[in-house]
Amino acid sequence: MMAGKLWGGRFRKKTDELMEDFSSSLPFDWRLYRADIKAGIAHARILREGGYLTAGERDRIIRALQEIEKEIAAGKLDLNSGYEDIHSLILAMLSEKTGVLGEKLHAGRSRNDLVVLDTRIYLKEEINGLIELIRGLQSALVEKGIEYRDLIMPGYTHLQHAQSVLVPHHLLAYVEMLARDRSRLEDARKRMDILPAGSAAMGGSNLKLDQKLLAKLLEFKGLASNSLDAVGDRDFIVETISALALIGMHISRLAGELVLWSTFEFNFVEFDEAYSTGSSFLPQKKNPDPAELVRGKAGRLYGNLLSVLVALKGLPLAYNRDLQEDKEPLFDSLDTVRDSLAIMAGVIGTIKFNAG
Repeated sequence: MMAGKLWGGRFRKKTDELMEDFSSSLPFDWRLYRADIKAGIAHARILREGGYLTAGERDRIIRALQEIEKEIAAGKLDLNSGYEDIHSLILAMLSEKTGVLGEKLHAGRSRNDLVVLDTRIYLKEEINGLIELIRGLQSALVEKGIEYRDLIMPGYTHLQHAQSVLVPHHLLAYVEMLARDRSRLEDARKRMDILPAGSAAMGGSNLKLDQKLLAKLLEFKGLASNSLDAVGDRDFIVETISALALIGMHISRLAGELVLWSTFEFNFVEFDEAYSTGSSFLPQKKNPDPAELVRGKAGRLYGNLLSVLVALKGLPLAYNRDLQEDKEPLFDSLDTVRDSLAIMAGVIGTIKFNAG
C-alpha cells in the first residue's frame, strides 16, 4: 500500500525521502493503534448520530476498523510503508477496504486532536497496568517481611550503624514509597480523563457532533473547555513521566541496597540463581545484575522527563510538530518502569536473608 498525505491538497512536489523518514512517527507511535481504532469506532457512531453517515455506512466502517485491528495485532503492519503516523496508516487501510467511504471518518477531526485523544486513551489503560505491577511489588515486599518477621538487622544513618530494626520494618518503608507512587499515577489519570476531541486542528469544527456521547463511548469523565489548550496540552504526559521517574528513583534505592547487602562484606542477602548472572572469567562470581540494571535505568527515566520538558519550553499555542517528541520518551519510560517493577517483584520474591 502506497502512502498518501492527508495534507497533500495544495502540494505539487513530492516530499524529499530524507524528510519522509525524519518526520515519520510510525516506527514508534504504531503502539497507539488500538486506541486509534477505538476512537475511530466511537467517532463513526457520533457521525451517524449527527446525520453524517447512514447506519449502513457506520456499520461498514466499524467492521473494517475491527478487521484492521486484528490484522495489526497479527503482525500485518509495515513500519516502512511511508506513512507519517499510525493515524494516517489506519485511515489509508480503512479507505482501501471501504473506498471513499473511509475518508468520511476524518470528518470533524484533525490529527492534532486525534493524537492527544489516542494518547490519553492509551495512557489511561497503561496506568491501570502499572498500578497492578506496583501492587505486585508491594505484595512481594510484605510477604518477604512476613517470612522474616522476627529477623533483626542494623538500621543505618550516613551508612553507619544507628539502631537495630526488624527486616520487615525496613522492607515496609518501600511499600510506603510505592503507595505514594500509586497515588501519583491515580492523580495523573484523573487529570488526563478529559476528552480533547472536537478541537480539530485548533479552533474546533462546524460539524454538529455530540461530544458528550463521544465522551461516554470512550469513557472520559469530562470535555475539554478550550480547543487551543486541548491540542497543545502535554501536561498529562509530563505528569506521567514525572511519576514514572519517581517510581524509578524509589526502586533504584531498593535495588541499590540489595546490591550492597549481597556483597561479601555485608552478606545480608543472597540472590536466587534465577535472578543472577556469572562471570566469563571469574567462575566464583554471582552477580546481582537485575538490581544493578534497575538502579541504572533510573537515569534514563530522569532524562526522558527532562527531554519532554525542554521540548515544551516556550512553545506557542496551539499545535507544533515539536509535540511529536513526547512519544518516544513516554513509551520508553512506560516500558522501563513496567519491566523494572516486574523484575524487582521477582527478585524480592526469591531473595533469601542470611539469618545466621
